[in-house]
Amino acid sequence: MLKLVVLGAPVENSTFSHVPSCNNIVSSLFKCRFPAVVAEGMAPPQRILFPPENIYMDWQQRWRAGAGLHNSGNTCFLNSVLQCLTYTPPPANYLLSREHSRSCRQQGFCVMCRMENHVNTVLRSSGRAIYPSAVISVLTLIGEHFQLGMQEDAHEFLRYAIDAMQRACLSGISE
Repeated sequence: MLKLVVLGAPVENSTFSHVPSCNNIVSSLFKCRFPAVVAEGMAPPQRILFPPENIYMDWQQRWRAGAGLHNSGNTCFLNSVLQCLTYTPPPANYLLSREHSRSCRQQGFCVMCRMENHVNTVLRSSGRAIYPSAVISVLTLIGEHFQLGMQEDAHEFLRYAIDAMQRACLSGISE
C-alpha cells in the first residue's frame, strides 16, 4: 500500500492511503482513480465537480492556432491570462464542450458561460485577432477593483478569474 505525506495537511502527519497496483507516485496520481484516495483525518469532499475520469490532460480535438487578442489600452494582463486558459488543455477541453452552459442555473452574469464563449470564439477564429469583449465587458464583476485602461497584475487577475469560475461551478449546488 502506498502512503503519501500530505504537505500542509490539517492533521499532523496526515498521509494518503492509496489503492495498490500503482508502481510509483507519478503513476498513482495519474493512472489510478482519485476518488480512491482517502486522507486519514480528513473528510472526503461532499461533491466532486470534475471527476478525474472526465479531465483530459491532452487536447480532445486538433485545433489550429486560434485568434490573437487585441490589446485595447492596458489589457495585456487580461489577454495573457485568457491566452493561458484558452491553450491549457484541461480547462479548454471543458469549456469547448459547453457542458457548463447547458446546465448553468445562474441568473445574469456567469463567468464560466463567458469563458466558454471566449474560448470557443478564439479557437474557431484562426488567423485573425479579436477583441475579447466577452470578458472585458465584465471585468469589474470578476474583480471589482479591476479597471479598464489601468495597468493590472496578470497573476492577480488569474486568481480572481479562477475564483469566479469556481464560484460559478458551485452555484446552484445545494449544501
